[in-house]
Amino acid sequence: MKPSILCAAFFSMILLYSTAQSQEHKLVKQWETDTLLKVPESVLYSAANKVLYVANIDGQPWEMDGKGSIGKVGLDGKIIASEWVTGLNAPKGMGIYGSKLYVADVTVIVVIDTRQGKIIERISIDGAQGLNDLTVDNKGVIYVSDSKTKKIHRIEKGKVTTVVENMKGPNGVLAVGSALYATDAGGLYKVEKGGTLVKIADDMEGGTDGIVAVGNGDFIVSCWAGSIWYVHADGRKEHLLDTREQKINSADLGYDPATKTIYVPTFWKNSVVAYRLQ
Repeated sequence: MKPSILCAAFFSMILLYSTAQSQEHKLVKQWETDTLLKVPESVLYSAANKVLYVANIDGQPWEMDGKGSIGKVGLDGKIIASEWVTGLNAPKGMGIYGSKLYVADVTVIVVIDTRQGKIIERISIDGAQGLNDLTVDNKGVIYVSDSKTKKIHRIEKGKVTTVVENMKGPNGVLAVGSALYATDAGGLYKVEKGGTLVKIADDMEGGTDGIVAVGNGDFIVSCWAGSIWYVHADGRKEHLLDTREQKINSADLGYDPATKTIYVPTFWKNSVVAYRLQ
C-alpha cells in the first residue's frame, strides 16, 4: 500500500472514532399520541399529577382568536382531554407551581387552577406582544420571554420587571435553582445579574426553542424547525434528532427526569412524541 493511501486510511479511522466518541447520547422513540391535539406548541410534565399538559395553539402562532386550549395527555401517550381548558388565544410555554399552571398567551400570562381545571387569573404585562416560553423557579418567581419585543420579564408577587432587553430572538427560558437560562437565535445562554448573557453553546440552526436540564449542568435544546441537541456544560453539542426533511417540527419540549423521557410537540403534525434519552 502506498504511504499516501495508508495515511488517508489512518486519518479516516481517526475521524470515524472521534465521531463515535463525541456522540455519547441518543433518543429512542417510545410512543406517539394520536393526531387529535391542535397545533401543540409546548409540553409540560407534572410529576405531582402524573400527567402531561399540552398547549394547543389551534390556529396561527400569534392569532388572538380565542381558539387556544390546554390539553392533558397520559404518560402512556393516550390523550385524556384534547381541550381540557379552553378560552386561550395562542398558548405556548408553561410552568407549574403548587396547584397553579402558568401559561404564556401572546400578551398575558394565564393562570389555571389544576384542581378545578379552570382559568382563575390573567396577569398583564405592559407592552407585551409575543410572550413565548415561561418558567417558574422553586420560589414561585415567573420568567417569561417575549419574542417580539426581544425581552425577558420577571414576575414576583404580581410585580413585573424586565431582566433582559435587546435580544435577537428570545424563546426558551429555564430556571434551575437560582440560575436562569435562555435560548436566543441559535444559542443557549446563562442570564447573569444585570441581564448579561453568557454563551454556553451556539450554531443550533432552525430556531432554538425549548430547554430542559438533564443533570450535571447539561441540557437538551429543541429547534422549532425539527432539530434536537444535547448540550454539555462545557458547550460541546450532540445532534440527537433531525426531522426537518420530514417537515416535523420540534417545539417546546418537556422532560421527566425520573425516566429520562423527552416529550416533543410536533406543532403542525398535531401530536406529541416521547423519546427515552440514553
